[in-house]
Amino acid sequence: MSATLAGEWGTPVNTSAHQKGGIHDDDTATDLGFRGGTVAGSIHMEQFLPLLLDAFSEAWWRNGVLSMYFRQATVDRQLVRCFLTPSDSGQAKVWMENEDQQIIMEGSANLSDCPKSSALRERLAAVRPADELRILKDMSLGHQASAKTRVERRFMDEQLRVITQSHEHFVSDEAYGERVLSNTQVVRIFDPAEQQIAESAIQPFVGLYGGIEIAFENGPVLEETDYESTCKVVGLSDSPQTEILWRENQLLKDGKPIASMLKMDRLMKNSSPLWS
Repeated sequence: MSATLAGEWGTPVNTSAHQKGGIHDDDTATDLGFRGGTVAGSIHMEQFLPLLLDAFSEAWWRNGVLSMYFRQATVDRQLVRCFLTPSDSGQAKVWMENEDQQIIMEGSANLSDCPKSSALRERLAAVRPADELRILKDMSLGHQASAKTRVERRFMDEQLRVITQSHEHFVSDEAYGERVLSNTQVVRIFDPAEQQIAESAIQPFVGLYGGIEIAFENGPVLEETDYESTCKVVGLSDSPQTEILWRENQLLKDGKPIASMLKMDRLMKNSSPLWS
């Protein structure tokens, strides 16, 4: 096994702090027991890029898989650092720590031809049935949706102003004809189909990401490009404090699979009148 790679310290920005009533809003987050408005896990995932390119080189853009489980929320500009330990199996262990060496997120990274299951898929396989669902009581396994989707250039421009780790492919379209989307914008491109599924959840509630896996099959994903996205409910569970929704997403271009996203969302019980 090779030595662990350590990234530079970064200070990710809470880019959604202005969205009142959600988990990124200071007032809402503190009311729910957090220290302040939280930084989205997808933003943290962008900080791993230099380590992923060191471990997997340019193949990462075409068929890289980053699978992360989020353990602890951070607040705006809190110092964090990424780590990656390669292995002979082809699947690396990845994690992020804060200054106190507390784990913020952890998971796995590999190329899609690696035979091992990802960190987040292992968690999905171990999901137990929910004891009781109230916010998600109208949701069912297998529920599906699809939508046309694209990310406009302005969203990537906004991301580049605050991104923790940029790259020439995010800035220039020379390599692929359009600029490559960062992880935050890849998550965005699945929104239209995901929102159709979310309409079955009973409002109001506050949710936050519990885990995200982004897997490129014929990547990368590009800005200003028309895609078709699909979304399917693949898991429903709960914990003492949350209801949990798992969704499997696919991104296609002219029928060809480009990328997928497995996402775990936590819906805070104490944010819903159904649990008061």
